[in-house]
This record gives sequence, structure tokens and C-alpha cells, in this order.
Amino acid sequence: MAQSLDLRGTPCPLNFIRTRLALEKLAASEQLQVLLDGGEPDQLVGESLQGEGEAAALVAALERSEQPDGSVQFTITRA
Repeated sequence: MAQSLDLRGTPCPLNFIRTRLALEKLAASEQLQVLLDGGEPDQLVGESLQGEGEAAALVAALERSEQPDGSVQFTITRA
């Protein structure tokens, strides 16, 4: 079962920091579902998890889906 983290309303960069800390606690192949506000939070967290930094090294797979309320859900599989 995937763990979930609702970070809607959480400002940048705190939303990214909380996402990364949650990822670090997961074992390989476990999943984390993160809900974020659309716009800057979506962009910041998405780019940071897909880049070439330390956070990106934690990610085996990343799926993004837009929610009816305008928020975004990332389903992240830990590397």
C-alpha cells in the first residue's frame, strides 16, 4: 500500500523538503503519493524529482495526474 502525503497549501520549498524526507524513509520499490497545489509547487517538486540531483536519485518512477480541484498528484516509486 502506498503512503500518502497531502501538501496542498504548503509553500515552496517546504513541500519539496517534506516530499524528499518521506521518500528517504521508504524502502526500494515502495510508493509515495503526494498531493500538491498546481502551478509553482507542481513545477518545483516535479522538476526536482526528475532532475539530476540527490532527490532524483531516490526516484525509480514518477507519475503525474491532475485532480478535479486543480491540484496535482504525484505517484513516486522509490529507487
